[in-house]
Amino acid sequence: MPDPPPDPSADQPADQLPDLTARLRAAGSVFAEDEAALLLDAASPDHETAQTAETAEALETLVVRRLGGEPLEQVLGWVDFAGVRVRLLPGVFVPRQRTALLVELAAAVLAPADIVVDLCCGSGALLAAVLRRHPTATGHAADLDPAAVACARLNLSPDRVHQGDLYAALPDHLRGRIDVLVVNAPYVPTAAIAQLPPEARDHEPHLALDGGADGLDLHRRVARGACEWLARDGMLLIEVSVGQLAAAMAMLTRAGLTPEVVEDEERGALAVRARPRTID
Repeated sequence: MPDPPPDPSADQPADQLPDLTARLRAAGSVFAEDEAALLLDAASPDHETAQTAETAEALETLVVRRLGGEPLEQVLGWVDFAGVRVRLLPGVFVPRQRTALLVELAAAVLAPADIVVDLCCGSGALLAAVLRRHPTATGHAADLDPAAVACARLNLSPDRVHQGDLYAALPDHLRGRIDVLVVNAPYVPTAAIAQLPPEARDHEPHLALDGGADGLDLHRRVARGACEWLARDGMLLIEVSVGQLAAAMAMLTRAGLTPEVVEDEERGALAVRARPRTID
């Protein structure tokens, strides 16, 4: 399910809000009034009291995009995630609020000078939120999708965002030195993508959704490389679904890691944290 929109940041002209709310509600928006206020604000960021032809045209462009099913966050060009306003581009995966669990778990174990890496970074939201909490940590991010990399470079230091396939994208000097590895890899089974809400199915890249036959193709590859890239006492944090938990725990154990389940029932979030197994 899509996350609810954030609260609008400003009051909107009363004569426009009802009509726009009605259009959005008729199209099936659950949060029509909030969305209407946000779209009005985006079309007139200076909060002009009188609508000009230019702002009217800008508003209609945004509304048409939203009515066409594009995620609100992509239309607005931003999303509030874990205390950070993250810039978004069309066609880039929208970070889910449940994934803030990974941010909290990472922030709880990071030391000031640690190295944190965000694989399958999308917009870079995870790393941006972690670095807000630990600004002296060294962060790197990577994604295979050029659009995601371009977006992440708007939210992070551009030279710390790398394009490529998982670990192959990372600078070699990080090998064996990563203190925290956060991963929100695609984990929707291929056959289940057709059942996703249209916002995700039609407007987010399948590359950011499709996890293969059982949803765990990327997780297996992350697990296999984790011990090589993590520091001796480093930690992997990865999001999974309930139905995949047993398989994920088993694959991490086979890869030489000691996994532990972390659940946040309020957010509907499920993650596994794992450290390299110590051999005496």
